[in-house]
Amino acid sequence: MLLATLADAEPGEVQFAQQALTEAIGSGQMDLALSIAGKIPPAKLSTYARLLLVTQEVKQNRLDRALPWLSAGGTNGDLTFLAPLLKAWDSAERGDQANAIASISQIPANSLVGPLRDEEQAFILLKFRRTADAEPFARRAIGVAGGRETRVRLALADGFLAAGDKQGALAMIDGISSDSAAARQRILAGKQSGELIDTGAKALSSVFTALAGEVARQPRAEPPVGLVQVARYADPQNTGATALLALLLDASDRSNEALALLSTVPQNDPLISQVRDVQVRILASEKRLDDAYAIAAAAAKSSGAGTDDYSRLGDVLEAMGRYAEAADAFGRSVALANAQGLKADLWSTMLLQANALKEANRWPEAKAVLQQALVTSPDQPLLLNFLGYAMLERGEDMDSAEAMIRKASELAPDDPSITDSLGWAEFKRGKTAEAIETLQDAAEKDPDQAEIQEHLGDALYKSGRRYEARFAWNAALVTAEDDVAARVKAKLASGLTAGNAAP
Repeated sequence: MLLATLADAEPGEVQFAQQALTEAIGSGQMDLALSIAGKIPPAKLSTYARLLLVTQEVKQNRLDRALPWLSAGGTNGDLTFLAPLLKAWDSAERGDQANAIASISQIPANSLVGPLRDEEQAFILLKFRRTADAEPFARRAIGVAGGRETRVRLALADGFLAAGDKQGALAMIDGISSDSAAARQRILAGKQSGELIDTGAKALSSVFTALAGEVARQPRAEPPVGLVQVARYADPQNTGATALLALLLDASDRSNEALALLSTVPQNDPLISQVRDVQVRILASEKRLDDAYAIAAAAAKSSGAGTDDYSRLGDVLEAMGRYAEAADAFGRSVALANAQGLKADLWSTMLLQANALKEANRWPEAKAVLQQALVTSPDQPLLLNFLGYAMLERGEDMDSAEAMIRKASELAPDDPSITDSLGWAEFKRGKTAEAIETLQDAAEKDPDQAEIQEHLGDALYKSGRRYEARFAWNAALVTAEDDVAARVKAKLASGLTAGNAAP
């Protein structure tokens, strides 16, 4: 590394060493990073560098050396919020149950680690085989895990299993969407998935991954590549961190590096389904649909194919324009979920199935799927809106269509697409003044959505406000694609006609 060489050649030039350290951490060259860090004054070390030094000490069970790095001074932030976590796991690894639990309880709810306190308390209690005490903390942790839910469930299941509680382990995977049958068989055979969190280093890795995921979701935030690399250094087996790193690399236009990284994950990894999701997502964004299809199809054809495998295949087939096959793949996912008793969020896969059927010009079948989904999920605004709007487009039972969309809007008043649907329903029913007000509300919520601006333009034109209509259509044209763009251009050229009106 050139910068590392410069840092050695110019030891007084701290900026060379700082930049070399940043690049070494970002590329995962941790031995080099640790070597460079030793040449930089502590007050000039970056946050990620200090976290790396903390992690190194935790991996060697040297809490006394780890804690000072949390408050090393300088201008790079206070990391002392991690102290209770480190102390808890140090106590747990020394068998000091009382101090471990007392330390975890010292994590403030409003701390960066606060949302993970229940999760960490569950893992520590399980380490001491206190399964009954761990259970409520575990359930709360699952409820707030978000995109980390599968890994958290598997880790907790491993914890219960290690503590000798198979029924508790099975309860942790109840409702898991990916490979539930394989997970259940593994637990019944007394085998762990490999996701167990039973050391301070693994706990740090999990926490860093969760924090990095939160940062990555913030708009315009710098991709936390360094934080994820430290998480992987803490626990090289953390596949969740590997998948997140791949997404961050792809977002930085480094898709080939991302795919190469994902290819290192073994096919029998318990989180392989998530890895395939990321692979397919990256390949699809690169328009490499044949490669994406190869991965998705192979997984769906495997003997242990799960609901996620069929849904993933459906997504790829839909992106390829193979709507009838996509509908079949989504249908197989729904059927398997029903057979395995996985009812939670089944409506979302049925919505995807219905959309594929609609795109395949099989509307009666699509409508039947939507109606079936509404039987079990009658208050899902996306279902209500989709069915109501599709009926609106076809002029079917306009009273029921508007009623469904209005109910969807009441359930999700802040959703701009649903607000747009309500405005369009009002327009279709001849309530032009009401429609304009509703569509303006939708446009304020999401000014970049082309269909909302087109609808608003149509309503304004119909009411005689033609200058404002052209303004809305021009706004639509900024992001409009394909059929929408063609219609908007026609309206800007010759005004609203029966031939270019939005459906």
